[in-house]
Amino acid sequence: MTPRRFKHEGWLYALAFLLALGLRFTQLGAMPLTDAEAAPALQSLQIAQGLKPALDPHPLYILSTSILFFIYGGGTNFLARFFPALIGSLLVFAPLLFEERIKPRSGLILAIFIAIDPGLVSLSRQAASPILAIAFLVFAWGFLHSNRLNFAGISTALALLSGPSIWLGILGLAITWAISQAFIPNRASQSSTTEHLSSFRLHLSSFLATFTLAGTLFFIIPNGLSAALASIPAFISRWVTPSFIIPASRLPFSLIIYQPLGVLLGLYAVIRGWIASGKRVMWLSVWFLVALLLAILIPSRQISDLAWALLPLWSLAAIELTRNVDVFREERREVIGVVLLTAFIWAFAWLDFSGMAWLSVTSREFVLRIWLLIGALILILLSLMLVAAGWSIRIARIGGAWGLTLVLGILGLGGAVGAAGLRGLAYPEIWWQDSIPMQADMLEATVSDLSEWGTGNDNAAPVIIVGIDSPALEWALRNHQPRMVESLDVSSAPYFVVTPLQDNPILASAYRGQDFTWRQNPLWSVALLQDWMRWIALRNMPQNGETIILWARDDLFLDSAP
Repeated sequence: MTPRRFKHEGWLYALAFLLALGLRFTQLGAMPLTDAEAAPALQSLQIAQGLKPALDPHPLYILSTSILFFIYGGGTNFLARFFPALIGSLLVFAPLLFEERIKPRSGLILAIFIAIDPGLVSLSRQAASPILAIAFLVFAWGFLHSNRLNFAGISTALALLSGPSIWLGILGLAITWAISQAFIPNRASQSSTTEHLSSFRLHLSSFLATFTLAGTLFFIIPNGLSAALASIPAFISRWVTPSFIIPASRLPFSLIIYQPLGVLLGLYAVIRGWIASGKRVMWLSVWFLVALLLAILIPSRQISDLAWALLPLWSLAAIELTRNVDVFREERREVIGVVLLTAFIWAFAWLDFSGMAWLSVTSREFVLRIWLLIGALILILLSLMLVAAGWSIRIARIGGAWGLTLVLGILGLGGAVGAAGLRGLAYPEIWWQDSIPMQADMLEATVSDLSEWGTGNDNAAPVIIVGIDSPALEWALRNHQPRMVESLDVSSAPYFVVTPLQDNPILASAYRGQDFTWRQNPLWSVALLQDWMRWIALRNMPQNGETIILWARDDLFLDSAP
């Protein structure tokens, strides 16, 4: 039976989609591409130029982006991130595919949560990110659930072409399904799933056609299929290669900082759902726990692995928040009063915490602010208890939930703005990729200006890159015929040479050098408590950077001797 829709549902989904587009496309090309983004982007550019490079295990991204580069006539940061940003925005419509399991209001709230989630926003603004695997796997699941099997086959093929991250998602769902069969029996869903799977075998043609055509770019790039199969050993290697970059504790810490609303509402939904034996909540809670544990336990963990846990988390939060949507006319004034009261206390608690970021942890004022913070949280509980005793538990519950949503929702939206990079590179985020080139645009502009002065064409003078393994550097200088070498042949006298920061008397005699800050990383691993508090409040974190030198031949300068 189709659930009852509500007024203006279509328009509200459209607004959620526009919000998602705004967060994902605003200044999409402003942040330079990292090494992890630049490597597949360079392969897309080479395909657009008629070359046939060896492909990373991200064939869907590489081949689809090569089409954009071919149409545009070259590559840009914006175009390199266009396809992930578009698919990440379309993910807000995924709840519509589960209308028999998710009530319309819960689905709309979930769509809004997806639109503004900092993690999903950040991944949607990264080239070759897991957002493609997440979106297409969810679409495949949704189309299969709604018995649209041709679309399910197409989405499944695109998901398998999306990179190694798809296997982490499939593994999480498989473990969740196995646990649910043992502890959450549901015969109706079992038979329904069996019927869908048996029917799906009859529609393999859509899967095979999409996998073949999209995986080979209509038979132009045959090695796209081998790149898709390479995602399996790439995923397996992540379980045998330890990571010394992301500590396990950072993933749950990230949930608390970036998704506090989802964590609190989801926790309450889990407690209530397990007490009431709600199968939907129980299944989502198992999926969340499995996805979180997999992200933590995988040796080469990355913060992007946490994205698989965000969908069940926000689904739980949407289900819980939906319980507080209906407000009777005679309750509205009281509910609004409770919302404003709790929001004010939550805002006071946040301002108190922000003030602690600049105080010494051993100072008396710091201790006083700690007690003020604890007192504010206790005051919220006491206020809601008094409202429940004086008016009703219902008013206290609804007002408290929406007061919490108002303040933490604004805080989460601020996190999404930061994760999108709209504050600038000086304010690092956990969801960003490592080693962001800080002065890529300045480096490229300098090379272009000197090339125009010396040759009359801003792209005529090629660049030699010596001893620096950085696809991001090659991408930044892509219009200047960059060539990577281990050592420099001085007799060739190239126009430009890029080297690490070191004394080079051979180049210094015939070249002029300028240093640039290249890959920069926040000092997450050595940050003190005070640093973390300052980052939570203001996004300030000490960073260290790598310096490179651009050497330009003397005769390129206007003041050089004739």
